[in-house]
Amino acid sequence: MTVDLAPHIDKHLLPVLRKVSDPEIPVLTVLDLGVIREAVEENGKVYIKLTPTYSGCPAMDVIGDDLKAAFKAIGKEAEIDLVLSPAWSTDWISEEGKRKMEAYGIAPPLEESADKAALLGNKKLVKCTNCGSTNTRLVSQFGSTACKALFQCNDCEEPFDYFKCLK
Repeated sequence: MTVDLAPHIDKHLLPVLRKVSDPEIPVLTVLDLGVIREAVEENGKVYIKLTPTYSGCPAMDVIGDDLKAAFKAIGKEAEIDLVLSPAWSTDWISEEGKRKMEAYGIAPPLEESADKAALLGNKKLVKCTNCGSTNTRLVSQFGSTACKALFQCNDCEEPFDYFKCLK
């Protein structure tokens, strides 16, 4: 069975969705993060399917409330449905989202095998968001949230978060 991973979003809902940010990384919209799997309007009501980045992610409740508030502000009711399958992947983060993440000071996820090598300390692959050096080291498997690891640059000595790859 093939699963269609492309989100289905009614185009006229995009301006509102672009206003809702991730509470943990506020420079990212829910569209940048790729957590909106569906957003359709039927009979004046907006139905949104939202996939959490991590199981039990505390930001999902806030995102759901923020989506409802954003649509309420334009006179529409929104219903949020959490969808767990297929599971969210860092592949769903947009390229624009990855650029925004890096500019914000969080190194975007590497591809799966590079991620494992970096998190096991086998290779210096995670780029410092301050100076751009890959002469970095893992400080902790967990950063400011469970989805991030804490790294430090050996050149400029600045600490920074790395958003771990999830497939």
